Amino acid sequence: MPTAAIDPPGIIWLRVSPKYVTVRLVEWAVGNLITIAFMSLPLVFVLLDWWSWPPLWLAIAVPAFLLVLALWRLVLIPRQVRAIGYAERDDDLLIRGGIFFQRVMVVPYGRMQYVDISVGPVERSLGLCTLKLYTASAGTSASIPGLPAEEGARLREQLSARGEARLAGL
Repeated sequence: MPTAAIDPPGIIWLRVSPKYVTVRLVEWAVGNLITIAFMSLPLVFVLLDWWSWPPLWLAIAVPAFLLVLALWRLVLIPRQVRAIGYAERDDDLLIRGGIFFQRVMVVPYGRMQYVDISVGPVERSLGLCTLKLYTASAGTSASIPGLPAEEGARLREQLSARGEARLAGL
C-alpha cells in the first residue's frame, strides 16, 4: 500500500524482472539448506546416542524454528521482488524497495561517481544483472537488482551520460 511519505506523487515505477524471484529462491535454498543441515547435527547426534546433551526437545526445536523461519522468508521473496522499483527523473534516480520497512532512495545524477553492473551465475543464466551506483559519499551506494541485461546496459549508459552532464555543470 503506497504512502505519501514514501511514494512521491506522479511517479511511474519501473519494476525489476519477475525472473529475479528465481535468483532469490536459489540464494534462499542454498543458504537455508546449509543452515538447517548444520543446525540439525545435534538432533542426529542425540538420536544416534552419540550425545546426551542437548535434550531431545531442544535438538528438535532449533531446526524446526529455523525451518519455519525459512518458510516465512520463502513466502516473502516474491513480494519483496515486486516491491523493488526505480524511476528516472530529470535530475535524479529514485530507487524503492521494502514491504514492511519501505524505503525510497534518491540518487542525484550530479553526485554519481560511477555505475557498475555485476552478474552472478544464476543471474547470467536468466539474462539478468544488478546495477550498482556509487556516489560522492564514501558510505553511500545504491543498487537495482534483477534488471534484464539489456535494460541494465541501457540504464548504465544513460546514468553515466546524465552524471557527466550534471558534473560538468558544477
